[in-house]
Amino acid sequence: MGRLDWRRRDAEDLTVIVQDVRPTHGRLLVRFAGIHDRDDAARLVNGELWVDDEKLPDPGPGVVYTFQFVGLNLVNADGRELGVVRDIIEVGDRLFCSAGSGKTLFPIHRPFLKNVDLKGGVMTIELPAGFEELL
Repeated sequence: MGRLDWRRRDAEDLTVIVQDVRPTHGRLLVRFAGIHDRDDAARLVNGELWVDDEKLPDPGPGVVYTFQFVGLNLVNADGRELGVVRDIIEVGDRLFCSAGSGKTLFPIHRPFLKNVDLKGGVMTIELPAGFEELL
């Protein structure tokens, strides 16, 4: 079905081949070629699966992958720069990002997220009332 790179800091990178995928309990159960039992699968614990950007399907018009936010310049609706997005944090069904050198988490979900311009490298948000005083 497809090749993915499996990575973990304390282990050698592996290329794994997806053999089968099926939904189960709100998640995906993936079977990889050559992984036959729990002992084989244990080697893949605490790793991350990576795929080249160009292999990802187009998410559709007006939709982006959340990893694409990292590296964008984050600006407030009034044009004030807030920093470069360093990380994305998901809390329930809400997304937040850290940007710049501070430890502030900025909301990047509706209604705060106003625009994402991947080509221009900018994500625009409108901060909640009173948020500016916290910065």
